[in-house]
Amino acid sequence: MFDIAISCLVLTALLAYFNHRFVGLPTTIGVMGIALLLSLALIGLDKLGFGVFREYEQALLSSIDFSEVLMQGMLSLLLFAGALHVDLSELRAVRWQVGALAVFGTVLSSLLVALGLWYVLPWFGLSLSFIYCLVFGTLISPTDPIAVMGILKSAGAPKRLELVIAGESLFNDGVGVVLFTLVLAMAVGGQTPSVGEGFALLLQEAGGGILFGLALGYLVFVMLRSIDSYQEEVLITLAAVLGGYALADRLHISGPLAMVVVGLVVGNHGRALAMSDKTRQHLDMFWELIDEILNSVLFVLIGLEVTLIHLSLNLALASVVVIVVALSARLLSVAGPIALFRNAFQLPEGSWQVLTWGGLRGGISVALALSLPTGPARDTILTLTYAIVVFSILVQGLTIGSVIRKAVTA
Repeated sequence: MFDIAISCLVLTALLAYFNHRFVGLPTTIGVMGIALLLSLALIGLDKLGFGVFREYEQALLSSIDFSEVLMQGMLSLLLFAGALHVDLSELRAVRWQVGALAVFGTVLSSLLVALGLWYVLPWFGLSLSFIYCLVFGTLISPTDPIAVMGILKSAGAPKRLELVIAGESLFNDGVGVVLFTLVLAMAVGGQTPSVGEGFALLLQEAGGGILFGLALGYLVFVMLRSIDSYQEEVLITLAAVLGGYALADRLHISGPLAMVVVGLVVGNHGRALAMSDKTRQHLDMFWELIDEILNSVLFVLIGLEVTLIHLSLNLALASVVVIVVALSARLLSVAGPIALFRNAFQLPEGSWQVLTWGGLRGGISVALALSLPTGPARDTILTLTYAIVVFSILVQGLTIGSVIRKAVTA
């Protein structure tokens, strides 16, 4: 496993260097794009009879459980790092907007995507049961906080709008994972839980995750306040994130939501009341490096995963249409809450366009798709998911700045 980690890190460093030296794209987009092109080139060489390089890549990827690495490893660190720099007082000012989009928007988008997929797949001679269409809807509807916050840094959105987008992406991830777990259990087990059972699971996962995060965040705050040594304080935050996420998983509560809450508590109360200037400087530098390194590794892995996709002409054509379905569902699920609560949202004109186009999907969707049971449904869902994620990061991610300038300033 150590050799695999070294290989991934070396490859990521080389691609990041090449992107910075010759390409000049934002790091996450650049390394993913180069890795994708590299994988496609190896597939082409394989067709020409030079398959040794592709075999090496596939051997590397087969030794990495992408779903496990992201969901049980990287995710806790990335969510904490992302939440660490969110101003809680500013986030509190848009809590209803974030809540409406994270809960109502995610549920509505999941249903719309499922209905759209179920309707359009037969056009291309493909079939998927409605319950698996709903599984796809739940895994593709949440915006990915890793992709969103990584690209928003340079997008130039108005502060309030950026806060709503970032807050939604941090919290709808937990909601989406809970919905995915519930619907997948229905698909695999063949039993439909009652509304009460579904609500109880949501309350246990989401509510339990938030409460656990508050308790853990307060414990970390107390420990940080009792000492003044940046080495130990950085170590405490790292242990809290990794240990807390593992414990949340054992307790069957939402680890992602817990880590977001811990990050908010430490980043606000901890930063203001429990840290010296020297500790704040080292803590920020440490978590910024963790964020940048893991983001780069993650997006390189996404680019390499194309070799695992089973693509046919019909599935490729269906992917194009499903991208439109996902964007349409995002539009309706964003426009709906904004139209219903126009006065409460208090966002600039044209914000619905930015919220729609800025709803990026990323590694979490791919990880959830890879966690599905082996079978034809998994292959179809994985290919469609990968197509949306690639489009989301390469096309939406590269153009979101232009959309912001045109929509918000128009």
